Amino acid sequence: MGLAERRKELTEVTLPERVKEIEEICGAPIPYEVDWDSFADDAEALNFMDNISCHRLNMALRVICMDEMGKEAIRETVRKVKLKNVKTPAEMTMDFSDGVLEMHCAYALRTEGMFSDNAIREFLMKRL
Repeated sequence: MGLAERRKELTEVTLPERVKEIEEICGAPIPYEVDWDSFADDAEALNFMDNISCHRLNMALRVICMDEMGKEAIRETVRKVKLKNVKTPAEMTMDFSDGVLEMHCAYALRTEGMFSDNAIREFLMKRL
């Protein structure tokens, strides 16, 4: 599958499914915004975006949203998730401001370029 086809699948199938899953977890959809330019020349990164960010975030949210208080905190605090591809672990960052969780991951490096679900959960918990 080429870059254009993979991007189309992510845009039309994978990301909407993940947003629906977030809604099931916390009671509200939280949309994704992807910096597609950062993935432009990196098919390997596109192949791992879902697992590295979306799946890990949803696992973190499942723990936070175990009760109504956690669900409410997420619904009231997180409005959007931004994803950006970077090339090296040194460039990786997580930021949260104005309701936007931003994750810069080195997707092509697979597990070496990701934040674990525990790291995402701890990061969010400090900001709720």
